[in-house]
Amino acid sequence: MKRNQLGLLAATVASVSLIAFSGVAMAQSATRPAAVRPTAPAGAAAAAPTPIPQGPVIPGICVFSEEGAVGLSAVGKFVGQRIQQLASQANAELSQEKTGIETDASALEAQKATIAEDVRQQRTLAINQWVTALQRKADLRNRELELTNQKAVQRISTEINPLLRQLYIQHNCSLLLNGQAVLEAAPVMDLTPEVVRQLDARITQFAFDREHLDQPQTAAPGGQ
Repeated sequence: MKRNQLGLLAATVASVSLIAFSGVAMAQSATRPAAVRPTAPAGAAAAAPTPIPQGPVIPGICVFSEEGAVGLSAVGKFVGQRIQQLASQANAELSQEKTGIETDASALEAQKATIAEDVRQQRTLAINQWVTALQRKADLRNRELELTNQKAVQRISTEINPLLRQLYIQHNCSLLLNGQAVLEAAPVMDLTPEVVRQLDARITQFAFDREHLDQPQTAAPGGQ
Protein backbone atom coordinates (compact mmCIF):
# COMPACT_ATOMS: atom_id res chain seq x y z
CA MET A 1 0.00 0.00 0.00
CA LYS A 2 1.24 3.49 -0.80
CA ARG A 3 1.89 5.97 2.00
CA ASN A 4 -0.82 8.39 0.80
CA GLN A 5 -3.36 5.55 1.01
CA LEU A 6 -2.49 5.03 4.67
CA GLY A 7 -2.86 8.74 5.24
CA LEU A 8 -6.30 8.64 3.66
CA LEU A 9 -7.24 5.73 5.92
CA ALA A 10 -6.16 7.68 9.01
CA ALA A 11 -8.21 10.67 7.88
CA THR A 12 -11.23 8.43 7.31
CA VAL A 13 -10.97 7.03 10.83
CA ALA A 14 -10.64 10.52 12.32
CA SER A 15 -13.75 11.68 10.43
CA VAL A 16 -16.10 9.26 12.16
CA SER A 17 -18.77 11.37 13.85
CA LEU A 18 -19.93 10.25 17.26
CA ILE A 19 -23.05 11.31 19.12
CA ALA A 20 -23.60 15.06 19.03
CA PHE A 21 -27.07 15.00 20.54
CA SER A 22 -28.15 18.48 21.63
CA GLY A 23 -30.52 17.36 24.35
CA VAL A 24 -34.28 17.63 24.58
CA ALA A 25 -35.69 20.08 22.11
CA MET A 26 -38.39 20.98 24.59
CA ALA A 27 -35.90 22.88 26.73
CA GLN A 28 -34.79 25.11 23.88
CA SER A 29 -37.88 27.32 24.11
CA ALA A 30 -39.03 26.87 27.66
CA THR A 31 -40.17 30.46 27.97
CA ARG A 32 -41.70 32.92 25.56
CA PRO A 33 -39.34 35.57 24.16
CA ALA A 34 -39.36 38.87 25.97
CA ALA A 35 -40.47 41.96 24.13
CA VAL A 36 -37.68 43.83 22.34
CA ARG A 37 -36.53 46.84 24.33
CA PRO A 38 -34.36 49.80 23.25
CA THR A 39 -30.63 49.33 23.87
CA ALA A 40 -29.15 51.74 26.37
CA PRO A 41 -26.32 53.99 25.09
CA ALA A 42 -22.78 52.83 25.81
CA GLY A 43 -21.61 53.89 29.24
CA ALA A 44 -25.10 54.71 30.46
CA ALA A 45 -26.10 53.49 33.89
CA ALA A 46 -28.28 50.42 33.87
CA ALA A 47 -31.87 51.36 34.50
CA ALA A 48 -34.72 49.20 35.70
CA PRO A 49 -36.68 47.80 32.74
CA THR A 50 -39.82 49.71 31.94
CA PRO A 51 -42.84 47.51 32.60
CA ILE A 52 -44.96 46.81 29.56
CA PRO A 53 -48.37 48.43 29.89
CA GLN A 54 -51.15 45.90 30.17
CA GLY A 55 -54.63 46.41 28.94
CA PRO A 56 -57.76 44.83 30.35
CA VAL A 57 -57.97 41.06 30.55
CA ILE A 58 -59.97 39.67 27.66
CA PRO A 59 -62.61 37.32 29.07
CA GLY A 60 -62.62 33.82 27.65
CA ILE A 61 -59.17 34.02 26.05
CA CYS A 62 -56.43 31.94 27.66
CA VAL A 63 -52.81 31.24 26.77
CA PHE A 64 -50.80 28.07 27.27
CA SER A 65 -47.33 26.97 26.16
CA GLU A 66 -46.83 23.21 26.24
CA GLU A 67 -43.13 23.56 25.42
CA GLY A 68 -42.77 26.05 28.23
CA ALA A 69 -44.64 23.83 30.68
CA VAL A 70 -42.54 20.79 29.80
CA GLY A 71 -39.26 22.68 29.88
CA LEU A 72 -39.97 24.41 33.19
CA SER A 73 -41.44 21.40 35.00
CA ALA A 74 -39.45 19.13 37.28
CA VAL A 75 -40.24 16.10 35.15
CA GLY A 76 -39.19 17.92 31.98
CA LYS A 77 -35.85 18.83 33.52
CA PHE A 78 -35.43 15.22 34.65
CA VAL A 79 -36.05 14.00 31.10
CA GLY A 80 -33.43 16.41 29.78
CA GLN A 81 -30.86 15.14 32.25
CA ARG A 82 -31.71 11.51 31.51
CA ILE A 83 -31.41 12.04 27.75
CA GLN A 84 -27.97 13.57 28.23
CA GLN A 85 -26.99 10.61 30.40
CA LEU A 86 -28.10 8.17 27.70
CA ALA A 87 -26.20 10.18 25.08
CA SER A 88 -23.05 9.99 27.20
CA GLN A 89 -23.43 6.23 27.52
CA ALA A 90 -23.82 5.87 23.76
CA ASN A 91 -20.79 8.07 23.18
CA ALA A 92 -18.68 5.95 25.53
CA GLU A 93 -19.64 2.84 23.56
CA LEU A 94 -18.79 4.46 20.23
CA SER A 95 -15.58 6.06 21.50
CA GLN A 96 -14.28 2.67 22.59
CA GLU A 97 -14.82 1.28 19.10
CA LYS A 98 -13.27 4.34 17.50
CA THR A 99 -10.19 3.92 19.68
CA GLY A 100 -9.91 0.34 18.51
CA ILE A 101 -10.06 1.45 14.87
CA GLU A 102 -7.41 4.10 15.44
CA THR A 103 -5.16 1.55 17.16
CA ASP A 104 -5.45 -0.87 14.25
CA ALA A 105 -4.85 1.88 11.69
CA SER A 106 -1.74 3.07 13.57
CA ALA A 107 -0.43 -0.49 13.79
CA LEU A 108 -0.94 -0.94 10.06
CA GLU A 109 0.95 2.27 9.38
CA ALA A 110 3.84 1.11 11.53
CA GLN A 111 4.00 -2.30 9.81
CA LYS A 112 3.59 -1.14 6.23
CA ALA A 113 7.21 -1.90 5.33
CA THR A 114 7.26 -5.38 6.81
CA ILE A 115 4.05 -7.00 5.63
CA ALA A 116 2.99 -8.22 2.22
CA GLU A 117 0.92 -6.04 -0.10
CA ASP A 118 -2.07 -8.40 -0.11
CA VAL A 119 -2.07 -8.48 3.71
CA ARG A 120 -2.01 -4.68 3.83
CA GLN A 121 -4.93 -4.50 1.42
CA GLN A 122 -6.99 -7.01 3.42
CA ARG A 123 -6.36 -5.17 6.68
CA THR A 124 -7.15 -1.82 5.07
CA LEU A 125 -10.43 -3.19 3.73
CA ALA A 126 -11.32 -4.58 7.16
CA ILE A 127 -10.60 -1.24 8.83
CA ASN A 128 -12.64 0.66 6.25
CA GLN A 129 -15.56 -1.70 6.81
CA TRP A 130 -15.22 -1.15 10.55
CA VAL A 131 -15.27 2.62 10.02
CA THR A 132 -18.43 2.37 7.92
CA ALA A 133 -20.13 0.15 10.50
CA LEU A 134 -19.21 2.53 13.30
CA GLN A 135 -20.61 5.53 11.45
CA ARG A 136 -23.84 3.64 10.85
CA LYS A 137 -24.01 2.75 14.53
CA ALA A 138 -23.47 6.41 15.50
CA ASP A 139 -26.30 7.47 13.16
CA LEU A 140 -28.50 4.74 14.65
CA ARG A 141 -27.79 5.86 18.20
CA ASN A 142 -28.73 9.43 17.29
CA ARG A 143 -32.04 8.25 15.84
CA GLU A 144 -32.66 6.16 18.94
CA LEU A 145 -32.06 9.16 21.19
CA GLU A 146 -34.39 11.31 19.11
CA LEU A 147 -37.11 8.66 19.39
CA THR A 148 -36.46 8.28 23.12
CA ASN A 149 -36.85 12.02 23.58
CA GLN A 150 -40.06 12.10 21.55
CA LYS A 151 -41.64 9.30 23.58
CA ALA A 152 -40.59 10.89 26.88
CA VAL A 153 -42.14 14.22 25.89
CA GLN A 154 -45.31 12.42 24.76
CA ARG A 155 -45.49 10.82 28.20
CA ILE A 156 -45.31 14.26 29.82
CA SER A 157 -47.98 15.54 27.45
CA THR A 158 -50.35 12.81 28.58
CA GLU A 159 -49.88 14.06 32.14
CA ILE A 160 -50.46 17.67 31.09
CA ASN A 161 -53.63 17.16 29.06
CA PRO A 162 -56.09 16.46 31.91
CA LEU A 163 -54.60 19.30 33.97
CA LEU A 164 -55.01 21.71 31.07
CA ARG A 165 -58.59 20.62 30.40
CA GLN A 166 -59.48 21.19 34.05
CA LEU A 167 -57.89 24.65 34.12
CA TYR A 168 -59.56 25.54 30.82
CA ILE A 169 -62.92 24.92 32.46
CA GLN A 170 -62.03 26.59 35.77
CA HIS A 171 -60.86 29.78 34.01
CA ASN A 172 -63.96 29.88 31.79
CA CYS A 173 -61.82 29.82 28.65
CA SER A 174 -63.53 29.87 25.29
CA LEU A 175 -60.34 30.29 23.23
CA LEU A 176 -56.91 28.82 24.02
CA LEU A 177 -53.90 30.37 22.28
CA ASN A 178 -50.52 28.74 21.79
CA GLY A 179 -48.20 30.58 24.17
CA GLN A 180 -45.21 30.00 21.88
CA ALA A 181 -46.89 32.20 19.27
CA VAL A 182 -47.82 34.98 21.70
CA LEU A 183 -45.22 37.64 22.51
CA GLU A 184 -46.98 39.04 25.57
CA ALA A 185 -50.10 38.23 27.53
CA ALA A 186 -51.53 39.32 30.84
CA PRO A 187 -50.27 36.83 33.46
CA VAL A 188 -53.78 36.06 34.61
CA MET A 189 -54.56 34.79 31.10
CA ASP A 190 -51.57 32.42 31.03
CA LEU A 191 -52.34 28.91 32.25
CA THR A 192 -48.74 27.70 31.90
CA PRO A 193 -47.47 28.47 35.45
CA GLU A 194 -50.46 26.74 37.05
CA VAL A 195 -50.04 23.71 34.80
CA VAL A 196 -46.37 23.53 35.84
CA ARG A 197 -47.31 23.77 39.53
CA GLN A 198 -49.88 21.00 39.26
CA LEU A 199 -47.62 18.86 37.08
CA ASP A 200 -44.80 19.11 39.64
CA ALA A 201 -47.22 17.93 42.33
CA ARG A 202 -48.28 15.03 40.13
CA ILE A 203 -44.99 13.67 38.75
CA THR A 204 -41.32 14.59 38.91
CA GLN A 205 -39.67 11.68 37.08
CA PHE A 206 -40.27 8.30 35.48
CA ALA A 207 -38.00 5.49 34.40
CA PHE A 208 -37.06 5.10 30.75
CA ASP A 209 -34.13 3.82 28.70
CA ARG A 210 -32.85 4.42 25.20
CA GLU A 211 -35.08 3.07 22.46
CA HIS A 212 -33.52 0.35 20.29
CA LEU A 213 -33.90 0.38 16.53
CA ASP A 214 -31.42 -2.41 15.78
CA GLN A 215 -32.69 -4.74 13.10
CA PRO A 216 -33.48 -8.25 14.43
CA GLN A 217 -31.12 -10.97 13.31
CA THR A 218 -32.66 -13.14 10.61
CA ALA A 219 -32.00 -16.85 10.44
CA ALA A 220 -29.76 -18.11 7.69
CA PRO A 221 -31.51 -19.93 4.82
CA GLY A 222 -32.23 -23.48 5.89
CA GLY A 223 -31.52 -22.66 9.54
CA GLN A 224 -33.58 -24.03 12.39
